[in-house]
Amino acid sequence: MFLMMAEVLRFGNVAEAFPESAFWAFMEFQQSHVPWVGCSLHDLIQPSFSFLVGVALPYSLASRASKQQTTPEMWFHTIRRSLILILLGIFLRSMHASQTNFTFEDTLTQIGLGYPFLFALAFASEKIRWSALAVILVAYAVVFAIYPLPGPFFDWTETGTTADWEHNLSGFAAHWNKNTNAAWAFDRWFMNLFPREKAFHFNGGGYSTLSFIPTLGTMILGLIAGSWLKSAPSSSWLIRRFAITAAILFVVAILLNITGINPIVKRIWTPAWTLFSGGWCFVLLAAFYFIVDVKNKRSWFVPLIVIGTNSIAAYIFAHTIDSFIDQSFRINISQNYDLIFGEGFKTLVSGAVILLIEWWILYWMYKKKLFIRI
Repeated sequence: MFLMMAEVLRFGNVAEAFPESAFWAFMEFQQSHVPWVGCSLHDLIQPSFSFLVGVALPYSLASRASKQQTTPEMWFHTIRRSLILILLGIFLRSMHASQTNFTFEDTLTQIGLGYPFLFALAFASEKIRWSALAVILVAYAVVFAIYPLPGPFFDWTETGTTADWEHNLSGFAAHWNKNTNAAWAFDRWFMNLFPREKAFHFNGGGYSTLSFIPTLGTMILGLIAGSWLKSAPSSSWLIRRFAITAAILFVVAILLNITGINPIVKRIWTPAWTLFSGGWCFVLLAAFYFIVDVKNKRSWFVPLIVIGTNSIAAYIFAHTIDSFIDQSFRINISQNYDLIFGEGFKTLVSGAVILLIEWWILYWMYKKKLFIRI
């Protein structure tokens, strides 16, 4: 959530002002989504959020069970939560549109679509969870693999890209190219079932509704991690298991990518991306667990705890008051600080002030114990 909120720092603008700086070029890359194949730090935001949904589920179930909630009551809460996440995602994407923008590829709607399936797996054994993950990823890959590649008379204007786009893949990997794949074909039917200003042809970023299926795979990995975390016999056992799992996920994902069987693409959440980003999620969880729980350095992370305990509020801020503060104060802030920091750092300074205002609001909510939960 911090990385999402920190988008207001706009490292890209600073990098543009200092084109010779390798440092700012690096920072711009890490704050941007890669065009297609690969991974940046920014690309790990959504899988980390999805992964943690799974991590939290065993604790949520234990809490509800302690309150004597029945399984039907839990299912009612699950369905309600899913619908709220989906509707909230649609609402946030419709704020600046002339009519409701029915879209299902953002973080909240993707989690909402997969959450009931995740909840069902929470009652299953670990073996069934791993089996479900394998079936989901293999079946999803097969659907893409059997979808025909563009032929000689293919209309590329319907895809928002071109046949010679530099990031297009060749050979078998071409089945996962931007807006010429099975998920794109599904959305050309599904998205046009809803009222729209004009017919849907493609998503400019290549994102798709069906990505919620492999995203469910990410949440299943989180569910497995959460179960280990909750029942670990020792910290060394847990960290070792996290590390081994991450290593296996990395190896499989990278092999799939370099052999061309399945590329690592976040935008359409390929099975290889589920495994690769899942590996990073295990690494990050192990690192934070070691520092905070084993070494008792919780105080180091209070600024992040303030954000994390109100993650839904932080997400909403990043899509609502973020732009309001931006429009209201960015020009004045920039003008006041230009003489001190220079023109090149204008958006960085104003963005830092905006980020501080947002964090202060979250801190006030934290102190007042005002938490938005779904």
